[in-house]
Amino acid sequence: MDTKALVELVGRLTLEQKVALLTGEDFWSLRAVPEIGLRKLLVSDGPAGVRGTTWDERDPSLLFPNPTALAALWDPGQVRRAGALMGAQARDKGVAWHLAPNVNLHRSPLGGRHFECYSEDPVLTAKTAAAFVEGVQSTGVASTVKHFVGNESETERMTYDAVIDEATLREVYLPPFEAAVRAGVWSVMAAYNSVDGVSMTDNGPLITGVLKDGDGDGAGV
Repeated sequence: MDTKALVELVGRLTLEQKVALLTGEDFWSLRAVPEIGLRKLLVSDGPAGVRGTTWDERDPSLLFPNPTALAALWDPGQVRRAGALMGAQARDKGVAWHLAPNVNLHRSPLGGRHFECYSEDPVLTAKTAAAFVEGVQSTGVASTVKHFVGNESETERMTYDAVIDEATLREVYLPPFEAAVRAGVWSVMAAYNSVDGVSMTDNGPLITGVLKDGDGDGAGV
């Protein structure tokens, strides 16, 4: 469906319906809107495998090599294959939106979610993330690159402020996100933390300026 058709569909929604789509129906789903042909969409965590939407040992998931191990292959082809297999499992579980890859960097050995991330190197992370996105989305399942940006610590992740100078931001933290966007990733998840004093979910210069508009050149990150 082209952009014009999507805009037309959105234009048919009431304000209440638009707000409902922003808030979701429950923890793991986006509510259906039959009036525009939108079915209920399920999302799922799972950088190392598709969790699904239940917490039940009777509904197991495949456990893949964790992202750090995938990056250590230095083989985008194998990563793409792993992504395609995850996409297939997502479809098997009825999941339309996969909340991965996590492209934050291994900046400290104390990072609590390093197993979800690829490496400390932005180039390796970028190439691995692009291949993973291509693999998952080849199955018709959406990828979500996260967490944009500077979410390299779990300690007080909701409240800390990452102070990042412009050169470091451009050379270290942004390249993995740029690679995922250029690979066609369908969505980007904002980080929990602040960057340079502004919460990432309200950070206009980074969300609008860099991610959406590419600082005015229209290219995005």
